[in-house]
Amino acid sequence: MAAFTLKLNFLGNILVRLVSFMVLVFLARFAYIFTVKGKSCNSGDFCFLPETLTLNIAGSNPNSIDLPDSASDIRNYYYSVFEDLIADGFLSPNSHSLCIETLTGQDVEALIDVGVIDSIGIFHKSSPPLIRYGYGHHQPFDDNTFHFEFAGNGVLDRSSKPAEFATEVSRTMKPGGIFVIHTISKDDYSLHSLIQLFTSFKLISSIEIDSFATWQPPIRQVIFKKVTRFEPIFTKSTCVDLEKSKNYCYTPDYKRELIRKAESLVVKEPLKPWIHLRNVKYLSSMVDISFKKRYIYVDVGARSYSSSIGSWFKKQYPKQNKTFEVYAIEGDRGYHDEYKRKGVNLLPYVAWLRNETLFFEIGRVQTRKNVEKGRGLGRVQSAQSSLDFIWDSNKIVGFDFGEWLMSLVDDERDYLVVKMDVKGSEFHLIEKLIENGAICLIDELFLKCHYNSKRYDKTYTQCLELYSSLRDIGIFVHQW
Repeated sequence: MAAFTLKLNFLGNILVRLVSFMVLVFLARFAYIFTVKGKSCNSGDFCFLPETLTLNIAGSNPNSIDLPDSASDIRNYYYSVFEDLIADGFLSPNSHSLCIETLTGQDVEALIDVGVIDSIGIFHKSSPPLIRYGYGHHQPFDDNTFHFEFAGNGVLDRSSKPAEFATEVSRTMKPGGIFVIHTISKDDYSLHSLIQLFTSFKLISSIEIDSFATWQPPIRQVIFKKVTRFEPIFTKSTCVDLEKSKNYCYTPDYKRELIRKAESLVVKEPLKPWIHLRNVKYLSSMVDISFKKRYIYVDVGARSYSSSIGSWFKKQYPKQNKTFEVYAIEGDRGYHDEYKRKGVNLLPYVAWLRNETLFFEIGRVQTRKNVEKGRGLGRVQSAQSSLDFIWDSNKIVGFDFGEWLMSLVDDERDYLVVKMDVKGSEFHLIEKLIENGAICLIDELFLKCHYNSKRYDKTYTQCLELYSSLRDIGIFVHQW
């Protein structure tokens, strides 16, 4: 009996060691495939996960296009897309073609299947011979290499560097070449932003096509052609209507429609002098802002960090996972220390009409409490008129806000949000921004208008007229 027990223990030990060895072999093979080879499964290799699991899970990324369940379905879908492009004359068998940030390589294989033999893809994990290492914003190719480039599956939607992406496509594309994008963004605002990115291309078409599966919504297919040196190059639209010689913003119909959909202005004067944001319809909650070069927030009259940047913009403004450059303009020295190590660009001056020394009106009884309520620093006046003040004054430096804003924002490809609370100077500043055209660079404006007090000679009716006139000339403005 003892001998039989020893024999069972011996066999058990052998079995445990055998199972352990098999597990180690399996784990080693698994690690090799995912970390060393760095590519998807193929028919001649062992793989733990099917190829389709390298794609985005349905609904996990709002900017991704959900792909079919099998590689053959993906390949067939792209085959149909490229077949239509050949029929329409945008692609030919002789085209040297590139698929940008291809997830599976099925689009490259579909190009080859349809007869475009000279095709290759790039992805951040290479898979020779069809896929080379590269990114949309950093292609490993020489200038003027390709006749045709394709960006499917919402690649450009997800790019953190859309401007660099567009620059690389322009660099590697031959003059007269065709660039095709698939995007889930279908609003006119995003299409306009997309067109502005590709300044050396002209728009050929923008249509809706079927998605990968019948139960999924259609996607937008946008086709661009790179212009040659003999063709007129598309230039960014100017925000000022020069033909009419008026300093009004050029406002296309789609933008006027967005302004009409904004929350209604509060017509009746509120019981309290300050209007807080309620039921506001943010622009970035109505449109896709993916195709912008930079994202900028400027807080004019920022006061403390927690006053609006920390408590409102950082926490509440819908940023669509974009990283914004944040600028705080605040002349009160008492707040400056709060901005240290906050990741905010502080301009310790007063936004004004020109560069000059200013005086802030300050009540003689000033406490931290009334400053927090917005009743500390008051109106600004130039040094020449400072003797007319009844109240005490505090000297401070003002700068030309309109010119600074024009220098900060490159063009309409940047997405600019401005909050303005300048204690009665808003009428002067807005007039200057309209005069030099800087107002047209602002995508969304949150404006506080001061009225009916000892320091502010404007009425609520005049404030309402200011908001209405801004909307009339094409500015997406909210009452702050």
